[in-house]
Amino acid sequence: MDSLIAAAARALATGDPLAALQRVALREDPPALALRGIAMAQLGEYPRARELLRRAAKGFGPHEALARARCVVAEAEVALALRELGGSPRALLAAAKTLAARGDQANAWQAHLIAARWRLLVGRLDEAAAQLESLNGQALPPLLAAVAHLTAAELALRSLRTGPARQALVRARQAAERAGVPALQAEVGEARAALERPAARRVGPGGEQVLCLDEVEALLGSRALVVDACRRGLSAGAAWQSLASRPVLFTLALALAEAWPGDVERQALIARAFRTMHPDETHRARLRVEIGRLRALAADVADIVATPRGFQLVPRDERPVIVLAPPIDGEQAALQALLSDGAAWSTSALALALDASQRTVQRALADLQAQGRVRAIGQARARRWLAPPLAGFTTILLLPAALPLD
Repeated sequence: MDSLIAAAARALATGDPLAALQRVALREDPPALALRGIAMAQLGEYPRARELLRRAAKGFGPHEALARARCVVAEAEVALALRELGGSPRALLAAAKTLAARGDQANAWQAHLIAARWRLLVGRLDEAAAQLESLNGQALPPLLAAVAHLTAAELALRSLRTGPARQALVRARQAAERAGVPALQAEVGEARAALERPAARRVGPGGEQVLCLDEVEALLGSRALVVDACRRGLSAGAAWQSLASRPVLFTLALALAEAWPGDVERQALIARAFRTMHPDETHRARLRVEIGRLRALAADVADIVATPRGFQLVPRDERPVIVLAPPIDGEQAALQALLSDGAAWSTSALALALDASQRTVQRALADLQAQGRVRAIGQARARRWLAPPLAGFTTILLLPAALPLD
């Protein structure tokens, strides 16, 4: 490695891409192309960064497996930044094995962190936790340690465990200070600020109250029967019944909870669940069927009794009933939560993260665009979607695949 390449690498390690480019900007050899690609990625020029990294990987010879593996890791991080989430991290993990076998442990750890962040982004929280677990006890350098603790903090938040999240963020701040990278320190600060922002709204007989994540965790751990409109399910202490895949049943549960301790007229339930203002006998029959299904699913925490005019939610053990509403209204709340990170998402990546069809996501994006809440850049397959950061509150509870409390 010549002196200019070594100096550029040191500059990139400290988060100074401009200093790195000053040394290798005019060079076309594979090591210089790889460093230029990493520098462009740090500057946010991701398409150009990917082009340079691919050129570098092709330029390395068949006996330079270590250099090619490093390019694979760097390109995977660029793809993550571009929110290109298709495929699987198998090639990345194969590169990690190559790096570890050839003594480049730091880049091998980086590959595992990228894989964990990819799994976290698409909602595979158990897999992300297992990936992070493989790094426990390793002597990570400060930069990678900060990223690992940040990832652990987000995993804890997505699982609604604020105590471990705060501890991970403290460790992330300490590691970021040792690394001395301003952008990383700012990212840690933003993650810590999210803990103090409103995360949901408590709706009950006493009115509406804005809650932070700590208060949401305490509420879901209480004895109250909570109809969770953020994660779409029913919670009562340690019991959790997901209705995320049963939208009609959740709509009925939400309507009954909002009316508690009163009942809801049959016609109002039909209008809300089936979206019709002119019900006939088939709608009334369907309502009886859906109420029966909801009664069976909620049997451990509540009963649903028929009244002369409709139906009433009756919780077990005289529990209070509380509706936990999202911090933002609308059916596209989860979509806005993903877009609120400020990154440019493709339609396919949004569909993968939300576990929805691309057509469904396209319709939702069109509605949000008409309201001026998102904007598109690029055309056809290169089109990406952006939204302004939702700085007033955190959207952790709206992200997909959140784990129920233990």
